[in-house]
Amino acid sequence: MSALTHLDDHGAARMVDVGSKAETAREAVASGRISMTAEAARAIRDGAVAKGDVLAVARVAGIMAAKKTADLIPLCHPLPLSRVTLDLAPDDSGVTVTATCATDARTGVEMEALTATSVALLTLYDMAKALDKRMVIGEVRLLRKTGGKSGDFTA
Repeated sequence: MSALTHLDDHGAARMVDVGSKAETAREAVASGRISMTAEAARAIRDGAVAKGDVLAVARVAGIMAAKKTADLIPLCHPLPLSRVTLDLAPDDSGVTVTATCATDARTGVEMEALTATSVALLTLYDMAKALDKRMVIGEVRLLRKTGGKSGDFTA
């Protein structure tokens, strides 16, 4: 058998069978950052971007993305999310996004938290690109996860 869980014995992609796993409480927290000019950051923080409330739109986009993760990431299981929160923290040089996702399921919510973070960051870029086309998205990573067979993880 292959040591890679998403490949069968012949090397073909497969969705991992989680049917025999117990449903447990699981939570994942991911974070990322978009860096930009001080002027663009100030406009976002002050609500002065012509397209509207950039932070509110990015928050909703992140929540929607978490709910659609299985449609976006091949072989990812659809999950019944019990909670999705996004914290957007603007500062003088950009915005840090932190997404928290929770579920009671047979598999974890790391991909949902990472997807929520990524789409919120992309939305920030889209909403503010008229102010700064050189914005940089980066540092997207899993910060913490709890629950499941592999146990807890903290970066």
